[in-house]
Amino acid sequence: MFSIGDFAQYGRVSARMLRHYDAIGLLRPARTDPVSGYRFYEAAQLARLNRIIALKDLGFSLQQVGAILAEEVSVPELRGMLRLRQAELEAALTAEGARLARVEARLRTIESEGRMSADDVVVKRTGTVLLAELSGIAASYGPEDIGPVITPLYAELCRLLEAAGVAPAGPGLAYYENVPEPGEGSERPAGGSEGKDAVVVHAGMVITEEALTKAGATAGAKADGTSGGTSGRPGAPSATGLGFDVVTLPGLDSAATVVHRGPMSRILPTSQNLAHWIDANGYRSAGYARELYLECPPDLEKWVTEIQEPVVRA
Repeated sequence: MFSIGDFAQYGRVSARMLRHYDAIGLLRPARTDPVSGYRFYEAAQLARLNRIIALKDLGFSLQQVGAILAEEVSVPELRGMLRLRQAELEAALTAEGARLARVEARLRTIESEGRMSADDVVVKRTGTVLLAELSGIAASYGPEDIGPVITPLYAELCRLLEAAGVAPAGPGLAYYENVPEPGEGSERPAGGSEGKDAVVVHAGMVITEEALTKAGATAGAKADGTSGGTSGRPGAPSATGLGFDVVTLPGLDSAATVVHRGPMSRILPTSQNLAHWIDANGYRSAGYARELYLECPPDLEKWVTEIQEPVVRA
């Protein structure tokens, strides 16, 4: 038998907590002295105490803990609860990290208002490219919705290209479109949300027709398409039989371009400064901006991305 103080020491809890557990019937002492009222515990009761503390730390209320223990929860079941709770906490931490990153991006935007010089923006024409691509749907054009969609798309695309033996011939290029309305005749990419703010995300890599043919693609797009006009609207992607699609992406006749340095989660200050420049210099946007990933090392802080916004004179 152990006194309440010794038992608390072995269980790494407080004596006050043990008294509370006794009061609510969660962990009764093995014996209570009828004269002094002193509580005494047995070593075997440490097993129940361990379960109580484990369940409590998993987020269950003491009432829930009592109900679970009444069902004689097993060690494997406890392990399953732990894994579930770990996944929930990791998801919560990821969500909170993303929320803080968005707040930081907004603060950077506020701090950088009016700082972009005319030298930062170049209006130019871009060339037609042949892209291997995968597509998905993001709930909105915001970086908090684009990131979780485009990141796995690129990871899968790179895996498929490597498996097919198709080496990229240039940097990654992402472009965006509105989700087709029902009845437009376009098939919607799988996955993602399809609310009124949803956009189609195209994650592409520049390739050559020669590499595609060598890999044994069953279909393909010619890279000799004519300009799609200012918006550079591509044709429908073609399946290759290799797990990814190909598309000829026409160049932009007129694109206001600026270089963004750092992770795309912090694109907001750059894109809003570009918007200020476009408005101040007599242009208006003609569609979603493209993202040309010039440098993508493992360290996201060293990423270099050219933002290409199609524009026309206002």
